[in-house]
Amino acid sequence: MIKMTEGLEAALPSRRGRQPAAKLLFVAATALSLFGSPAHAQWAVIDVSNLTQNMLTAARTLQQINNQIQSLQNEAVMLENMGRNLQSLNVSSLGQMTTALSQINGLMNQAGGISFNVNATNAAYQQQFPSQYGGTVTTNQLVTDAQTRWQSAMSAYQQTMLVQAQIDQNVQADATTLATLVTASQGAVGSLQAQQAANQLIALSAKQQLQIQTLMAAQYRAEALDQARKAQSEAAGQAMTTQFLGSGTAYTPQ
Repeated sequence: MIKMTEGLEAALPSRRGRQPAAKLLFVAATALSLFGSPAHAQWAVIDVSNLTQNMLTAARTLQQINNQIQSLQNEAVMLENMGRNLQSLNVSSLGQMTTALSQINGLMNQAGGISFNVNATNAAYQQQFPSQYGGTVTTNQLVTDAQTRWQSAMSAYQQTMLVQAQIDQNVQADATTLATLVTASQGAVGSLQAQQAANQLIALSAKQQLQIQTLMAAQYRAEALDQARKAQSEAAGQAMTTQFLGSGTAYTPQ
């Protein structure tokens, strides 16, 4: 027995090396207890196909969410642009244009002698510019008619000058209006503001054209009245000469 014990002690490691050897034996015994007995073994089973499908589904769902977010962002930008495009221009020059044209129309309606009404013009013209004089016309009547025509011509020229003065004032005001509209057009934040500014610029141009047409009408009227007055004065002078000469024989010798 002593020899066998001595043989075992000789075969086993020393005391210093017994602790690592014991650890190795414990690990080996644990491994055998886990893998050696099928009844006590537990395996974690993973379905790779199902896991892959779930990951693809999650990726598709995330992509759909990203698409919805992008769509909402696009709609927000579209609504913002619509809001800017529907924003009205805070500058309006229509009142100034209407007032200026009304002032010119008022001057045109103040026309004396022969107005700008068709029926009134025809009646006044036939009265002041008869086609011929009768033999019973008197000198006083001719003088009175000539003075009436002279007053009509002078009134027409005066009206033309008033219209010219009013248009000149309007043109000076139009310079400020034009600058305001151009500035508003350049600073437009949407299509509605730009269109409204463009419409007002077009209206300003139309107003200036109407002013020119009105001035031309007043000028042509004054010139027509003056030409008619001169022609009628010649006709009246011939009538006065004929009435003065009578039969054409001033003296009959005895």
